[in-house]
Amino acid sequence: MSKRKLKICVISDIHLGTYGCRAKSLNKYLKSIDPKILILNGDIIDMWQFSKHYWPESHMKVLQRITKMMSEGTQVYYLTGNHDEMLRKFTDFKMGKFELLNKLVLTIDGKQAWFFHGDVFDITMKGSKWLAKLGSAGYDFLILINHVGNWISKLVGRGPISLSKKIKNSVKSAIKFIDDFEQTAIDIAIEKKYDYVICGHIHQPTVRNITTSKGHTCYLNSGDWIENCSSLEYNKGEWKLYHFKEDEYTTLPDEDEDLDHTNLHHVFENIVM
Repeated sequence: MSKRKLKICVISDIHLGTYGCRAKSLNKYLKSIDPKILILNGDIIDMWQFSKHYWPESHMKVLQRITKMMSEGTQVYYLTGNHDEMLRKFTDFKMGKFELLNKLVLTIDGKQAWFFHGDVFDITMKGSKWLAKLGSAGYDFLILINHVGNWISKLVGRGPISLSKKIKNSVKSAIKFIDDFEQTAIDIAIEKKYDYVICGHIHQPTVRNITTSKGHTCYLNSGDWIENCSSLEYNKGEWKLYHFKEDEYTTLPDEDEDLDHTNLHHVFENIVM
């Protein structure tokens, strides 16, 4: 399977270190692309729930895959989110093809693109962080239950379901939060005359072109690698939303002999402890 060449790839909300993380699928996806720029738009490593007792090999392989991409020439920008906010004390750190930032503005084919995670718009992060952390733990538990339920559903010949999606799509407060989040990002982008505003945080993959009396922008959200397994890809002057499909990767070998199997676990353990 030949690698797809991309100008930019954006992924967010991987939540490495949690049970819900779809690390194996992500590793297959990363192995199939060759981007000039890879933007990790927050919540890559879940330091809220990080534990030395749960760090599977598949999660380590994602980090090793990204390291390999850098060694092959890909520029990697890591933009911090709320779950990896501990890394914000290292903001503006640069090493080779790696740069750690809180936000990023790039000129892409003559247009201005504003990248940031989006947790700055979340009122629970500002006033009740303990509540946000409790909700995160509950969400991770719900995803774990969902995995067990889907395994049973597959055994009896039924398709998969997403409990968290059903809850978010039916609870009015969740719908309002998502709408408010998107509208705030759009309003600020139009005010600052950004052509693109690219976020993560709410796990809702989308591409929307917005025109108001004050101007125009394109709002994009890369989704997540827990439920949606989605990314944003930019190539030949166009943004596209990509959804991972397991059956498209059946010809891709599972082996990862090309990776450097250096154990990076202790690095992150030292950061969060």
